[in-house]
Amino acid sequence: WGETELREMSSLATVATCNLDQWALDFDGNLERIKQSIVEAKSRGATYRMGPELEVTGYGCEDHFLEQDTFLHSWQSLGEIIDSDLTDGILCDIGMPVMHKSVRYNCRVIILNRKILLIRPKMYLADDGNYRESRWFTAWGKGFSVEDFTLPVTITRANQQVTCPIGVGIVECRDTSIGCETCEELWTPDSPNIQMLLDGVEIIGNGSGSHFELRKLQTRMDLIRGATAKAGGVYLYANQQGCDGGRLNFDGGCLIAVNGHVVAQGSQFSLRDVEVLIATVDLDAVRSYRAAVSSRGQQASRTASVPRVQADIVIANKSWQTVPSAPLSTLKLLSGEEEIAYGPACWLWDFLRRSGAGGFFVPLSGGADSTAVVAIVGCMCQLVVRAIRAGETRVLEDVRRVCGNGDENYTPQDASDLANRILHTCYMGTTNSSVVTRTRAKKVAEEIGAYHLDASIDAMVSAVVSVFTALVNKSPRFLLQGGTIGEDIALQNIQARLRMVFSYLLAQLLPWVRGRRGFLLVLATANVDEGLRGYMTKYDCSSGDLNPIGSISKEDLKRFLTWAAPNLGYPSLAEVVAAPPTAELRPMGDASGASEHSQLDEEDMGMTYAELGWFGRLRKVARCGPVSMFQKLVHAWSHISPAEVAVKVKRFFTFYSINRHKQTTVTPSVHCESYSPEDNRFDLRPFLYNTRWPRQFRTIDALVDETKKSE
Repeated sequence: WGETELREMSSLATVATCNLDQWALDFDGNLERIKQSIVEAKSRGATYRMGPELEVTGYGCEDHFLEQDTFLHSWQSLGEIIDSDLTDGILCDIGMPVMHKSVRYNCRVIILNRKILLIRPKMYLADDGNYRESRWFTAWGKGFSVEDFTLPVTITRANQQVTCPIGVGIVECRDTSIGCETCEELWTPDSPNIQMLLDGVEIIGNGSGSHFELRKLQTRMDLIRGATAKAGGVYLYANQQGCDGGRLNFDGGCLIAVNGHVVAQGSQFSLRDVEVLIATVDLDAVRSYRAAVSSRGQQASRTASVPRVQADIVIANKSWQTVPSAPLSTLKLLSGEEEIAYGPACWLWDFLRRSGAGGFFVPLSGGADSTAVVAIVGCMCQLVVRAIRAGETRVLEDVRRVCGNGDENYTPQDASDLANRILHTCYMGTTNSSVVTRTRAKKVAEEIGAYHLDASIDAMVSAVVSVFTALVNKSPRFLLQGGTIGEDIALQNIQARLRMVFSYLLAQLLPWVRGRRGFLLVLATANVDEGLRGYMTKYDCSSGDLNPIGSISKEDLKRFLTWAAPNLGYPSLAEVVAAPPTAELRPMGDASGASEHSQLDEEDMGMTYAELGWFGRLRKVARCGPVSMFQKLVHAWSHISPAEVAVKVKRFFTFYSINRHKQTTVTPSVHCESYSPEDNRFDLRPFLYNTRWPRQFRTIDALVDETKKSE
């Protein structure tokens, strides 16, 4: 046997998928990252490369998908790929929007040897949660079929190709069959991969734009493994990573599975712009796996044939002596605490390096929320330094540009050194503040390395109150001083709102103070539970440019701080977790200020943060109104009476509806939590309610009466 004959006997194929840090409408940058991924895949011996959903444009273009310019520039980018040797000898699956017969489709474009073999539109669009795909695209409604597509002149000029097939078909290579899916199609009950795998497809590629959400990766992995566990096959998953211009953070997590087992897993969070994942798979193992299951064969023999397009390429081109990738013995699944650390940190880094800002400013109160924010920035600095030490030159270039101090040779010595240049904090105390929180804020800032200031804003508060008194000839007082509740809340809000105003002054001028250029991004510090309950002052420190914790619950933040104290090396975080949450906006019970403040968040709210977590998940995730929430909590909270449950549910919905208007102006936050009340796109509700909920509350009362009669 000659070398050629022996190679033809091989069933081993090297395939590649990737994580790409794409950016909406950054056509040049996106193109370079796509090119880099193809070059790396080829250099490592791959014969098939697939990339994320809409990688040419970036997933988050939103209403820019309605613009013809977006399609023009997409074809320009694809033309540049085709008019080169990038696709010579490698089958490339690239995600981009395509207009066909004046209908916009979210497509995969399959290219080989500078020719487009197939344009594959998405069959099922994502329209729940954060997704609004049908606003911009139409689902392919013609099933497994193909028709002719006339290519734009840009492509014809590059490769003399006039038409190509468009539709849902299979790429028939000389030695195997390849099909593709796009993101949501994997999550549907009747996924396209089912029919394709039964019709002989051995390799499925899924290009995704799947955003990060706490504890979501496990579900994603289960779906991918399940897709090939029953029907056999190779499944490649590609994803975007980082912030591509909005509230969503894409967490990467590319992987390759064979017959229900993961054989290669990419990173979930990374600062690398391009991460290519390679595996060598045995196609004979797929065939043997399938043929051993009689029922699978029976279904396959009755499956309608999916249209084929021919591809003149041998995918399995590896020597029979090549060792195939073995199933991974353990899969890397981050804990919720690790996801809170790394997810928002990567999102913040992308925003910082792409926005032109010179760093962050955080009003640091010494409480759990603002401390969690600076800890996440500290984690970001650790990730950046780690990437630089690993040889990521692009990260170092970004650091030098962000710091903007004219030192072109600057390399951070460690994370603390970097934090001192980009993280600015200030404790803004009043006569109502305690020594305890002031001390904690200073310790946290020192451990992270932040440039920290300590200010008293009493003069500003007094000035505003004096102007008001001079205007109306009345002086407001706190409740403890004999004032009304309205006066008390107004005096609290003055302090809170002045902190926001002063934060922006410092964010604009601190770079100047330190002899540097640029501006700082103000990071807001409100958690998801406070937004849900409305326990925050409109336009206080819950307001800012970005909020890394706005979609994270208080309970999760406390667990994160407990984890971060030893794992990030900030021991004082443990002290913050142990302290009772307090706003410190009323006069203290202890006039010396030496002890913890007597004003406690949970007492002010009339509910605990743990209870808020229940309310939030039932309201959003379980889609409960007041009555169904009461019915579920009666069983879940069996330690208290139905009447007490009714009181708590009514209190929650009353305050939720009174304060819903605050969500219309809430600071953009990275999406993390499935019960986020974020009003922009995830949780669409009215903001003017009948806060008495008369029909709903009467029904609850009737149910309570019924339980009393049955006792």
